[in-house]
Amino acid sequence: MTTTTSGPPGEDTYEIDTDPDRIDIGLVHHWLSTDAFWALGRSRDLVERSIRGSLNFAVYDGEGAQVAYARVVTDHATFAWLCDVYVDPAHRGRGLGVRLATAVRDHLAPYELKRTLLSTLDAHELYAKVGFVPVPDPKMLMILSSTT
Repeated sequence: MTTTTSGPPGEDTYEIDTDPDRIDIGLVHHWLSTDAFWALGRSRDLVERSIRGSLNFAVYDGEGAQVAYARVVTDHATFAWLCDVYVDPAHRGRGLGVRLATAVRDHLAPYELKRTLLSTLDAHELYAKVGFVPVPDPKMLMILSSTT
C-alpha cells in the first residue's frame, strides 16, 4: 500500500508506504533507541526482528527521505496492536501523527478486526482524532511483563 497524503493547502505532501524493503532500519533503530521513551536502549537486532514480524508504515517526504514510522502487530482477522509510532522531530507539528494513524486505521478497516489497541502516555488527543477511545473496561485487560 502506498498513499500520498497532504495536509491543508500549503502543507507538505508525504507518502505513506507499507513496503518493508523501503524502511531505513538504521534510522528507525536510532529514533527508537535514543529518543522514544518507551524503547530507549532497544537493540538493533530487536528492532529488525520487530519489523520482520509486523505490518510496517513508513512516511517519506518529497525527496524520499523517511520521516516517520509505525508498526502494527496483527493476525489480520481479529486483533491489532499499533505501536512504535514515531515522527522525526524536524517534521513534528505538521499533522503527520494523525495522517499516519489514519493510514493505519484505513488499511486495517477491510479486515473488520474486533479490536485495535495502542498504549500512549501523552498522545490521547491525537489518536482520538482517528477514532481511538479509552478502554471501556480496563479491568478486563491484563498484562504479562518480562522480568528482564
